[in-house]
Amino acid sequence: MEMVKLGKKGQVSIPKSVLQRVGITGEAPLLVETTDDGAIVLRQAVVYPVEIYSESRVNEFLEEDYLSASQEAEVKAVLQKKKSP
Repeated sequence: MEMVKLGKKGQVSIPKSVLQRVGITGEAPLLVETTDDGAIVLRQAVVYPVEIYSESRVNEFLEEDYLSASQEAEVKAVLQKKKSP
C-alpha cells in the first residue's frame, strides 16, 4: 500500500509503480466511483473504437448474409425439427 496526498484542488497523483502493476500507461481514461463504506474506486475505462459504415459497406454485409431459396428452406427444415417434440 502506498500513501498519496490530496492536493488543494482535489487532485491525487497515482504513483507510477501502482499504475504499472495494473497496466495503465499514458493518459488513460478512468472511471471514479464510491462505495457505501467510503472508499473511492478508480477503474480503467474501456474505450471501443467506432466505425461508421458507408452505404456500400452496409450492402456488402447484407450480400454476405443473403440466403438462396434452397438455403432458406434448409434452415427452416432444421428449425422445424428442433421445434418438434
